Amino acid sequence: MRTLKFAVPVLCAIAVACGSSTAPTTTDVVGSYSVTTFTSHDSTGTTNWVAQGALLNIVLTENDSTTGRLFVPGGADSGADLDADLIGTWLLHGDTVEFDEMADTFVRDMPFVYAGGKLTGQATFSGTDVKVVLAKQ
Repeated sequence: MRTLKFAVPVLCAIAVACGSSTAPTTTDVVGSYSVTTFTSHDSTGTTNWVAQGALLNIVLTENDSTTGRLFVPGGADSGADLDADLIGTWLLHGDTVEFDEMADTFVRDMPFVYAGGKLTGQATFSGTDVKVVLAKQ
């Protein structure tokens, strides 16, 4: 009897802790986001794109559409500035947001994890590691 008396509170505590980690809902994720971190790292070093003047703002609507802008100085394949309109759609899978924009940028090729009002994406493209953090406004 004594073992059961102590086991019940422990099992209840475990159930509460496990139940608290739920995936975000669409309502949680909907909103306007702005870039706080945007870095790339390759064999030549790390570049802080926010410090270089990059912008990434995106709005996720309830009807799964997106609007926004990605601007990266010197970020186009030709070396020109990359200035892309982020019109498209978004989809939530568990805690991961995937984008499908008309513009062909890394945004649509990188999964973003939603947690604590932030979308965090990290991926490697042709040997360059890219990390982006967007904060909900």
